[in-house]
Amino acid sequence: MKAIIPVAGAGTRLRPHTYTRPKPLIPVAGKPIISFIIDQLVEIGVQEFILVIGYLGDKIKQYIETRHKDLDIKFVYQDDRLGLGHAVWVARETFQHSEEILIALGDTIFETNLNVFLEQENSCIAVQKVSDPRNFGVVEFDQDNYIKRVIEKPRIPKSNMAIVGVYKIKEVDLLIESLDYIIKNDIRTLGEYQLTDALMRMIEQGTRLTAHRVNNWFDCGRKEILLDTNAMLLKRLGYNTKPKPTYPNTIIIEPVHIGEGCEIKNSIIGPNVTIGNNSKIGSSIIRNSIIGNYSTIEDVLLQKSVIGSDAAIRGASQSLNIGDNTEIDFN
Repeated sequence: MKAIIPVAGAGTRLRPHTYTRPKPLIPVAGKPIISFIIDQLVEIGVQEFILVIGYLGDKIKQYIETRHKDLDIKFVYQDDRLGLGHAVWVARETFQHSEEILIALGDTIFETNLNVFLEQENSCIAVQKVSDPRNFGVVEFDQDNYIKRVIEKPRIPKSNMAIVGVYKIKEVDLLIESLDYIIKNDIRTLGEYQLTDALMRMIEQGTRLTAHRVNNWFDCGRKEILLDTNAMLLKRLGYNTKPKPTYPNTIIIEPVHIGEGCEIKNSIIGPNVTIGNNSKIGSSIIRNSIIGNYSTIEDVLLQKSVIGSDAAIRGASQSLNIGDNTEIDFN
């Protein structure tokens, strides 16, 4: 099976971090978001990947070719970011005539039994119940529990079942035909060519779509969700069972991930903290936070914060959202 992973977005909700780093490369629990997604798909036997890249795409390509060099991965550029439907459409020549494909968004981490998802007889969309469906694509069901309608960010939702960004499509050529139709006829929703509109056309053509409910879903587009995802993964992956170096006068409250080459002293770290490689931390308390590579934190009480790489912070008690190459001195 081929997996298409669109990663061309600019990640505006995570600025300033995404000014210098594409959102899929932002680390959680010790590795970039995109690696969690690829590793999860490799576990179920996916070996062919098509990544649709755009904004800072060369950085994604360089990382993937280094970290996942043993996989069969093709890169397709989406020069104009015109929506998810357009992203899949520009990659159509890499998967046309396939028996079935998997589409997974490159900034969404989810927990589910993917083998059960793939074993569905029909094409299938992963969903989860949400409190406010207006910010998501949603599905509506008919009396036989098949999906009868998919709609992007409805103003007045008739369903609270949100699409989580994972799709299994068996009618591959019909999907391409439907994407061709909405693009050639300039059918846009919210100013973009939406995958939901192509799926709706497939339903109208007779395709049966089913839904698969996931256990957990993290759309890592906001700082708060990014931190929740980091905490969830640290607990799930069992970092508290892995031995760590001894740091002078320092208490580690698990779960915590500390990268290689870090210098830490006179500090309390954790819980739910990820620290990148070669960072220096002194006389600080850090909890529920993500710290990038080569950062320096001194005399700081830090909580619910995301700090980019090569950042320096001295003397503060704050909640911060600091991008790469930043220096803050509160003394």
